[in-house]
Amino acid sequence: MIGPEHEGVQAPAADADGFGDAVTFAFGDPERGLYGSARLGLVPGEPPRASGLGLLFRADALVAVDASGGIELDGAPDWRRFEAGDVRATIEQPLEAWEVVYDGDDGGFELRFRSLGAAAELNAEADAARAAGLRGYEQVCHVSGTVRCGRQRTRVDCFGQRGHQWGAPDWERIALARTVSAWFDDGAGVALASVRPQDAVAHAEEAVSAFMFEEGLVTPIGEPLLSTTLDASGRQRRAGLELWEQDGGRSYPHRAAGEAVCGTTLDLGRLRLDCAFFRWRMEGREGVGRYDVLRRA
Repeated sequence: MIGPEHEGVQAPAADADGFGDAVTFAFGDPERGLYGSARLGLVPGEPPRASGLGLLFRADALVAVDASGGIELDGAPDWRRFEAGDVRATIEQPLEAWEVVYDGDDGGFELRFRSLGAAAELNAEADAARAAGLRGYEQVCHVSGTVRCGRQRTRVDCFGQRGHQWGAPDWERIALARTVSAWFDDGAGVALASVRPQDAVAHAEEAVSAFMFEEGLVTPIGEPLLSTTLDASGRQRRAGLELWEQDGGRSYPHRAAGEAVCGTTLDLGRLRLDCAFFRWRMEGREGVGRYDVLRRA
């Protein structure tokens, strides 16, 4: 079970080479055509080092992107208030409310995330967690605040997601990792994590874990299926979800279809990040979400 103690900085196991701890925020306001994300990362050590990444799109255009890494920290790091580069975040109330600020030269945002219910836990027994060497949790959130594109400021009131992940992924054994999310206009949502081993060649061979959020509750997905259509550069353009609930209470799956509205590719040294925001439709609902693919460069 996820409790307030999990909001703190997580300690690595004694033999966990390559351990990292990170919090992520993402939001999408389709009415105003604004989409963005922020990530803060921490690598323990003497001294501990931090990284920050901020992204902002307006319609299908990339407005701002800023990445900073290898920042040496003074003192013990604390997620209650953490800053790296142009990104900073604070915990207002553990598992309930947070503030994130991205202050880039070309744009940014100042947003409050408020949880809409329970956290979906990616525990050590989950298929994707075992394959990736990661643990964590995700929460669907109501998002409000101000987004800045150049000098123009716009109020947003929409949905998004906040997550906390930690572990020591072995990129010698991993070909790529996917993070898929959808947030619908009634506050429901989907979170999916998928990891492809180095020797796999298709979606069907990936380790996948997924959850649905509805009315503040989390439903584990027993059999999550993801299909993706790529463009000529290998970037995700369209996707489909087929989600069979774990308890078998339904005789048919939840189905969703999505298409990219904006995206970009970032060179992160050893890794390449294909980041996209999608418009989703599922069972009469419309929503937005994030679809990221992280792979070896």
